[in-house]
Amino acid sequence: MKVKQEKRVASVTVRPVLSNCTGALYITDLQLQECGKLTGYTPHTETMLRPASSPPRFHNGVVRSGAIIILPVYGETSTALDCRIYPNQPMAPGSIGLAKGAGSHRMTFLDAASPGDEFALIATERLCLKNGASTPKHGFFQYTAAHDSKHLVTLEKGKSARVYFEYHEMMEGEPHL
Repeated sequence: MKVKQEKRVASVTVRPVLSNCTGALYITDLQLQECGKLTGYTPHTETMLRPASSPPRFHNGVVRSGAIIILPVYGETSTALDCRIYPNQPMAPGSIGLAKGAGSHRMTFLDAASPGDEFALIATERLCLKNGASTPKHGFFQYTAAHDSKHLVTLEKGKSARVYFEYHEMMEGEPHL
């Protein structure tokens, strides 16, 4: 890779400007690249997808220290994944986490955990909750991938928790009216 050393960028400031709008804007990633051409535009998937005719799917289990959970997704594309974790023992702040595959798209709950707590990362509503109240997190909301969706659950070493995943499968086609 050739880098133009004489044109090195020291910093970038991005300030989104919105006017005469309603709703919410979420910026989760920003990509800057050296090139003379723009990266292609991709429209939001809402205009290209329709809900599958099946009801929401869910999977649950018990994890000790950490495990990769594989969800068999029969939909044709990615969709939001709602995750709930119920610790069985006390855990230190920042010791409960989720990630895609082998560790990408990682997130961590920042609060300490007690037995009976419910930690919820609700991607469909963009909420991070502890016992129903908003709680801080570091990282990303989760999503499923089409076919086999792998999810890494990490806990404090030697501790266990019950986990629950729920998602709606999406199919290609016109939006459902």
